[in-house]
Amino acid sequence: MTFTVEETGRELVLDASGHATLMQVAVEADVPGIVGECGGEMTCGTCHVHVESTPAGYTAARSHDEEDMLEVVDAPAPGSRLACQLPVTPAVAGLRLRVPAPS
Repeated sequence: MTFTVEETGRELVLDASGHATLMQVAVEADVPGIVGECGGEMTCGTCHVHVESTPAGYTAARSHDEEDMLEVVDAPAPGSRLACQLPVTPAVAGLRLRVPAPS
């Protein structure tokens, strides 16, 4: 899976094995802009990402609660997601995410 950090243009290719969510992967790898302040409870929005490319077979629909939280994040976009709500599955290998620059 690839994270692109918008603020620096840096691209990070990370191994997601052994994790339950993409937020956990990003926090462990110290991806700039991904804080995960609430620990994945979906109350802070500090793991907001833009999904740029979704591999075939990777599906994780937004819940109503995630939709509500995304209404208050900085730099929302059509592909906005909370990384704490994106599960790690075998299909995650081709996923490309962008971390929006702070506003």
